[in-house]
Amino acid sequence: MSEIVRIDTVQAHNDLFGIETLHPLVTVIDCRKAKPVRYCPKLYGIYAILFKDIDCGELKYGRSIYDYQQGAVLFIAPGQIMGSKDDGELHIPTGRLLSFHPELLRGTVLAKEMKDYSFFSYTANEALRPSEQERKTIIEC
Repeated sequence: MSEIVRIDTVQAHNDLFGIETLHPLVTVIDCRKAKPVRYCPKLYGIYAILFKDIDCGELKYGRSIYDYQQGAVLFIAPGQIMGSKDDGELHIPTGRLLSFHPELLRGTVLAKEMKDYSFFSYTANEALRPSEQERKTIIEC
């Protein structure tokens, strides 16, 4: 079984992908600029939103298999485990990734409302599949 990697900070997330940290609380990564990575399960202490450009197969999300196809958008909240078993290979990341520390939201209305966003829910096991127009909007943002 793969060792679980803790991702408690934006810096730790950027280090995983070999990306320079420009702000300690938030990052946007174009995964085409990231270094190759090994698969492993990750315990998140930050929020992450991943927009994948290719079908990456099955991902374990908590105790479920995540529906993870091309163009899917995945949402991860602190305390969740997501990842794939290490197959011994290095993989080239694709897509885009926004991650931010919960501290970024402290004292805001959004901090109180995050629990209401069901797409960050641990029990979710289906990815959001945006339309082509929504996909273009996500990429532009």
